Amino acid sequence: MKKIVLLISMFVFAGSMAYAQGYKIGDKAINFKLKNVNGKMVSTGDYTDTKGFIIIFTCNTCPYSIKYEDRIIALDKKYKTKGFPVIAINPNDPEVQPDDTFDKMVKKAQEKNFTFPYLYDPDRKISAVYGATKTPHVYLLSKNGNELTVEYIGAIDDNYKNAEQVQKKYLEDAIDALLAGKKPTVSYTKAIGCTVKKKS
Repeated sequence: MKKIVLLISMFVFAGSMAYAQGYKIGDKAINFKLKNVNGKMVSTGDYTDTKGFIIIFTCNTCPYSIKYEDRIIALDKKYKTKGFPVIAINPNDPEVQPDDTFDKMVKKAQEKNFTFPYLYDPDRKISAVYGATKTPHVYLLSKNGNELTVEYIGAIDDNYKNAEQVQKKYLEDAIDALLAGKKPTVSYTKAIGCTVKKKS
């Protein structure tokens, strides 16, 4: 009896650990609905003609995220017409980082003329489900019917400091592979950025 209880406990612990660690390549991603900076709710289920999504956890304040803002806009402009729009989500707790409030997100989106939804995750549940630990942190999803599959996780490219000196465009290469009917050659890289700001 003790062995059975122990085995059950081990399975429960393993399951909770997998959830805590977030998505892995090949996992099925949940649909979500969060508030956009325009005041409207946005859900992955709202998009009917997409081939997938570029989900990017980013914020107002991280120097890495700020460096990538123009590149994220360019990615959205390049790929949303090909079926892979950007959806940005702010994972930071504004009680820990006061410059990441919803009102300041609205201001940021207006100042930068974001071409994509910039969503507020008030209780950080979606960020936790994905396992986002950095800003920026990328999750590339493919779509088959109503099913979303994680195809790439990690960094946008290999040089956050200077877009002109980028050698490897990890995210673009992964999207191009999916558009060609293939799996990404590189499906995981280490996300480079600030740690997500949350209560310990």
